[in-house]
Amino acid sequence: MLLDLLQGGSPGHIAIQVPGDGPSVTYDQLRAQVESLAKKLRSLGLGQGDRIAIALPNGFEMIASFLAASGVGTAAPLNPAYTIDEFKFYLEDTNACALIVPRGQAQEARSAAGEDTLIIETHLDAEGAVQFSSSRTASTQRVSDHPSADDIALILHTSGTTSRPKRVPLPHRNLMVSARNVAETYGLSAEDVSLCVMPLFHVHGLVASTFATLLTGGTVVVPARFNPLSFWATVTDHHVSWYSAVPTIHQVLLARSKPGSKPAGSEHLRFIRSCSAALPPQTMLDMEERFGVPVLEAYGMTEAAHQMASNPLPPGTRKTGSVGCGTGVRFAILNDAGDVLQAGAIGEVSIKGPNVFDGYDGNAKANDEAFTNGWFRTGDQGYLDDEGYLRLTGRIKELINRGGEKISPREIDEALLTHPAVGEAVCFGIPDRVYGEAVAAAVVLKDAATEAELISHCRLSLSDFKCPKVIYIVDFIPRGATGKIQRRNVAAAITRPGEP
Repeated sequence: MLLDLLQGGSPGHIAIQVPGDGPSVTYDQLRAQVESLAKKLRSLGLGQGDRIAIALPNGFEMIASFLAASGVGTAAPLNPAYTIDEFKFYLEDTNACALIVPRGQAQEARSAAGEDTLIIETHLDAEGAVQFSSSRTASTQRVSDHPSADDIALILHTSGTTSRPKRVPLPHRNLMVSARNVAETYGLSAEDVSLCVMPLFHVHGLVASTFATLLTGGTVVVPARFNPLSFWATVTDHHVSWYSAVPTIHQVLLARSKPGSKPAGSEHLRFIRSCSAALPPQTMLDMEERFGVPVLEAYGMTEAAHQMASNPLPPGTRKTGSVGCGTGVRFAILNDAGDVLQAGAIGEVSIKGPNVFDGYDGNAKANDEAFTNGWFRTGDQGYLDDEGYLRLTGRIKELINRGGEKISPREIDEALLTHPAVGEAVCFGIPDRVYGEAVAAAVVLKDAATEAELISHCRLSLSDFKCPKVIYIVDFIPRGATGKIQRRNVAAAITRPGEP
């Protein structure tokens, strides 16, 4: 189970370090605090099978709360930046019976919670220990049931283009295997210091930056958020040996660097990892030249508890434009009929492995479509070269990938269609130099409205990162021969040449 992550660290070694005035927590202290928090959750009547939502920013409180919640029931971390409508959907869809929030904060999450949802506040006391409190008390304290490998530790959502977001349940065994795969891929040890700049409500930040480090007894440095102004100072102060991030973060750091002059602190780095979106080959080469360490592109997804493939450390060969070879995962390229294709042939990237989930929660139709002869179909298109390196050529599923954030176009369609002037709406991705993809939409109006008004309307119910950057007001929406709308075709027909 996930609490086994804490068993390998030396008692006095630093497990979690929060930069600035934040706490510095040893493995002994972390073990004791997680055990204390789990006891508190049980005293509130929570136990096995209960889904405990968490809306906390990155930090020690988030990590300790997650480990406690996953040890007692099932942790359901949510983006603290969600709107009330988004919180309401995810809390209801997850069937969360409790919600952990910062003391005196997160009003949107609190407002979205149902009357029966147990609100648990968290804060750091004067000694830097995490404390839980609640105005409600339970009539019955739950017994201390130790979770099994098959119990669900984490539940997340993944979005589809033609359906509601799907629930992805990940048992302890999936997460432990994935953490071990990451640790073995990069040779992590107790000497390593990971800088966690990815949000901890995603598997990228949880599994790669945090779990893999704790598994090997290393130190996780976890600022509240990514800050390019203080990034290299943090690397210097804490002797950070690696970090993992989306290409957007790498590009921001690269833009602030100077050719021929390595940033102070980069001498401590052993490698840099990139995942969750395609890394442009030139960006990889520029980073290696500026920062002086190997840049390793990896490939992961929620349904595989994160990592599936990665380029290797030297002296292994890392290939630009490739996400590397399978890491504890078998790959196959399938055609539409489910046949396995030969090396070099393009088809749907499919996987098998002990870190791959068993299926979506309560969605038999999605599972029938996602699994073929035991292979999970990722929805990504690509091919394997003669050396087993995977190259992705596109996404079969029409999710918009904005800097690693996977956005469902249908969710934005529905938001636009609530505006009284909108008759039809189709959302799609367009190229963006910073984020890889940006959100755009085409709308057919039935009354007067401007692009600015429609974007403002979206902000009423959607997070900023989901709101369209561009809205094309058109006379009609292109359709295929059968009358179906194909988003990529709409994008090609409507977007103006050279934009953006």
